[in-house]
Amino acid sequence: MFKKNRRISLLNYWTRRYLLTLFIGLAIISLISASWIRHTAFENRLDLMNFIAEETVYRLTDTTGSNGPTDGIPGFIGNRERYNMREIDPILYVVDVKGNVLTSNRPMPPGSTNNVANLLDDEEGTKKILVEAEGKKTVQYVVKKKIERDNNVVGWVLVLEKKENLTKVQQEYGQLALLIGALAVLGWGAIYFLSKRLVRPIKQVAEAAKQVQEGNYTFDLPQNNKEEEIFELVTSFKEMANKLEQLERTRTELLAGVTHELKTPVTSISGLLQAVRDGVVTGKDAKEFIHMALLETTKMKTMVGDLLAFNSFAVDAIPVKLVTVNVNQLVRDAVAQWEVMEDEQNVKIQVNYLLESVNVQADVVRMQQIFTNLLTNAKQAMQEGLVTITLRQKLDSVIIAVKDTGNGITQEDQAFIFERFYRGENKKYAVRGLGLGLPLSKMMAQSIGGDLRLVESNPTGTYFEITLLKATTL
Repeated sequence: MFKKNRRISLLNYWTRRYLLTLFIGLAIISLISASWIRHTAFENRLDLMNFIAEETVYRLTDTTGSNGPTDGIPGFIGNRERYNMREIDPILYVVDVKGNVLTSNRPMPPGSTNNVANLLDDEEGTKKILVEAEGKKTVQYVVKKKIERDNNVVGWVLVLEKKENLTKVQQEYGQLALLIGALAVLGWGAIYFLSKRLVRPIKQVAEAAKQVQEGNYTFDLPQNNKEEEIFELVTSFKEMANKLEQLERTRTELLAGVTHELKTPVTSISGLLQAVRDGVVTGKDAKEFIHMALLETTKMKTMVGDLLAFNSFAVDAIPVKLVTVNVNQLVRDAVAQWEVMEDEQNVKIQVNYLLESVNVQADVVRMQQIFTNLLTNAKQAMQEGLVTITLRQKLDSVIIAVKDTGNGITQEDQAFIFERFYRGENKKYAVRGLGLGLPLSKMMAQSIGGDLRLVESNPTGTYFEITLLKATTL
């Protein structure tokens, strides 16, 4: 049974349509060319009939070699090959002023004299006539030229030919058909070659997509495509496949990472409490063990809270409380709160505030979380150093630049730092966490109409920018 949605290959699909377009175009060209050839042949043969008439008049009136119009038809008209008369064989009459046929280049059928007499008038030129012979009407053209001597008309030269002979161009049509056929074959070959060249990289990308679907991210795609669009398609697909491979690897590591991160505090809590319960430790040591168990509990609550917060932000389930606040004061409070919580002596923070008072729209709690994540990451990237926070304003926004002097983020990791659960190689085993800090911070910044982006990172430090919208003034 015929399937409505049956698929065909791209090569067949476009080749057929290109060929259809080519053949339609060639058919139109053929019709126009045939009409032009027919018209040109007709005009040329009429010109040839005029030449025959004029040459005949000249020969008959040439005083050096003839005695008048009764001397007969000049011999040149019999040499048809010489005068390109292969397709036509005109009838030539020499008549007197009364219409009597004096001579002709072929035997005259009965009644021809009367027909010739009817063609005479006082005008020279070419005329289209309708001739009836043997009960059949045919269209003919007649060329008339006067024979004059001593400024007196002494006769006429008439050259007649059928229209069908004047427009017959069998040889030219054959040449045209050969040319059109050659163009069709050449066009088909060019279309097939170009379509095949276009289809090849698309098929390669399609095969690579099947491999990606099956979980195989190792494939080869040519990078030497000269066509810009094909090159961009192949390059973009390879970049997408590399990112998918990285995300797949991250997803695989996620389960192990989350399990490990949550299992570690649970195991610690369990061991510490069992030691207290079984009396392995007593007195001050027991209190210290309980304190350590509470710290592990706090860490676990923090990680679970990050997971819940991220999921809530991902589905826009957490409301954002926007307020108008002075941006200098916002940054000052966020930095002061982080310094109190961390009590970090080896990391110095330098803030370059705006010289004028500028208000922004922000959620103070979310901004505190963003600064906490950025400053904590900076502290983890360096044993000791300086974090510089610089504020600058644009037309409708304020930029908060956060630069540290840590060891930076590797080039391979920079493209994935805002992906959920992604943890770079430098932090994967050195620092505990779920890899949600930067993704969650970016989502928070965007939820208040701003943004968080990585500007630059190298072995001498990392540079982030937070964008906040200015508060509108009424």
